[in-house]
Amino acid sequence: MNRRLAVIAAERGGWFTRPDALAAGYSDSELRQRVRSGQWVRMSLNAYVDPRAWPVDEPPWDRAIRLHGLSIRMTRTRLGAVVVSHQSAAVLHGLPVWGTDLTKTHFTRIGNGQSRTGRELQVHRSAVDGDEIIELDGLQVMSCERAIVETACSSSYEVGVVLADAALRAKLTTRERLADVVRRHQHWRGIPAARRAVEFADGLSDSVGESRLRVLMANHGLPRPRLQVEIHDADGLFVGRVDFLLGGTLVVEFDGALKYADGVSVVLAEKRREDRLRECGYGVLRLMWPDLEQPYKTAARLWRALRGEAPGTGKR
Repeated sequence: MNRRLAVIAAERGGWFTRPDALAAGYSDSELRQRVRSGQWVRMSLNAYVDPRAWPVDEPPWDRAIRLHGLSIRMTRTRLGAVVVSHQSAAVLHGLPVWGTDLTKTHFTRIGNGQSRTGRELQVHRSAVDGDEIIELDGLQVMSCERAIVETACSSSYEVGVVLADAALRAKLTTRERLADVVRRHQHWRGIPAARRAVEFADGLSDSVGESRLRVLMANHGLPRPRLQVEIHDADGLFVGRVDFLLGGTLVVEFDGALKYADGVSVVLAEKRREDRLRECGYGVLRLMWPDLEQPYKTAARLWRALRGEAPGTGKR
């Protein structure tokens, strides 16, 4: 990217248009060639971004969030008086938007004008109270709690739990403020799912995976677990903090990432920790992301472990 286009892109927040590229001296054929080679990425019909300064090992989901943030800014300049809303607002609040569709940017129009739905854009029409809009990085954005509730209404209860857990954990909102938004908009389509998500939310859930695992447990009738419990041995010495304590006897840990990337010493330390937990009389069960995609099988494993049955035998 030449200096003239780099300045234009920086002023726009990282993106540029075809007319910007032409004005900076590029031809249409050069633009197409750079898109084909991956030097530039097309965000929409007429807007582009140069991703080469981004981390080369950036996970695909993080890259999708980055592109969505740029698309928000790009689309906002074309729409006039709108407020960033739904999962787009959740992205700007830094919430984990697992389970949401990031192929479209979402806005809500407050004044005159029509709602609008396109392949890469959705403009909603809705009543908005003044305290439900904040300014964030120069943009008019729905408040954290409103973004959570409207995203839960348009997606799922599980998505709402993930969002609400994360917002409570980061102290971006409170359960009371979330419940207030639910009450204000009790006639929205999908509000029962949002209400249940707010009631179930717990800021002690430490990750998306832990939030989803709580939902799985509840869906299958397992006892409500205690979260982030500190375990001590008979002498009062600290053994560890565990993700879940189920039924007072089963420790459940969720491994949502490559927790042991630091090497053998970390693996051995974790094994010693598990041995000490078992010496204290606790069962230990580890679950990972693939287990969440097999809810019935995982629930059965949890029930067996809770009953103290040996894996695969049905016997104690």
